[in-house]
Amino acid sequence: MTQDLKRKNLGRGLSALFGEQDESETPTVVAQAPVAVVAAASNLPVTRLALDLLAPSALQPRRHFDETALNELSASIAEKGVLQPLLVRPDPQNAGKYEIIAGERRWRAAQRAQVHEVPVHVTNLNDAETLEVALIENLQRQDLTAVEEARGYKRLVDDFGHTQERVAEVVGKSRAHVANILRLLSLPRAVQDLLDNGQMTIGQARPLIGLADAEAAAKLIVKRGMSARQAERFAKGFGRKRRLALVAKDTDTAALEQSLGQATGYKVNIAFDGKGGTVSIAYTSLEQLDDIVRRLSSAGRVRDRGDDDVDLQQAS
Repeated sequence: MTQDLKRKNLGRGLSALFGEQDESETPTVVAQAPVAVVAAASNLPVTRLALDLLAPSALQPRRHFDETALNELSASIAEKGVLQPLLVRPDPQNAGKYEIIAGERRWRAAQRAQVHEVPVHVTNLNDAETLEVALIENLQRQDLTAVEEARGYKRLVDDFGHTQERVAEVVGKSRAHVANILRLLSLPRAVQDLLDNGQMTIGQARPLIGLADAEAAAKLIVKRGMSARQAERFAKGFGRKRRLALVAKDTDTAALEQSLGQATGYKVNIAFDGKGGTVSIAYTSLEQLDDIVRRLSSAGRVRDRGDDDVDLQQAS
């Protein structure tokens, strides 16, 4: 059997194996993972295993499971049972236990339905193959968030030595798609979280890649409910305005630092990040520190400083 034929058979085998798709749904991905042992996955023997012998795989890229969909599947399982076998492998860390490769959602729903056993196909895949199959299963159903997809690709690259071209071949996507998804991981974690919980779309987040203050821009995009096109225009303008603001701030700050230095007799530094900042007064001896404290104390507190901090730091 040629390698191409193996891959075609695998695509059909995985589609049959994964199951659970609505009749109206069609897979958006053609699975082409080079895992010959799964080429006839739907023909593997079916056995039944207790739920407590199964555990999710640490290689599973999916972290978010829709509660409503889980409850609906649980109700169906309570009535009809689990119709499509899970794909599992012997747990490499726990003898006698099994790791779920494909079908974690069915396993979770079966627990809610208080089903004690589920049908499974047992196979032997290595870690790289397990991650490949798990990615394909979720991508076929569009179950992954963009960040989960990116993390799965990154793990194939970092942990298993795949090139981006190889990842694209495995999941049936273009190399450009893989590269663009991976770039999302350069966004601040707070922006990734917005993508993960569905508050932002890829189209809204993509223009923020490389932006100096992507987190602040992302919050405004979400707050204002911008479309992807609006977010793109906003991100371009946001970057320009921020650069201009920083230039102006530097000029004003230098003058203010000089004025405060002359008034106090100490070196004053003002740091501003676009939202708030710190005022630092440098001293070189405890006597100078006492003098600074005395000056500040005698002036009294006229009002709350809010987000502005006065930081007394010893000069090196």
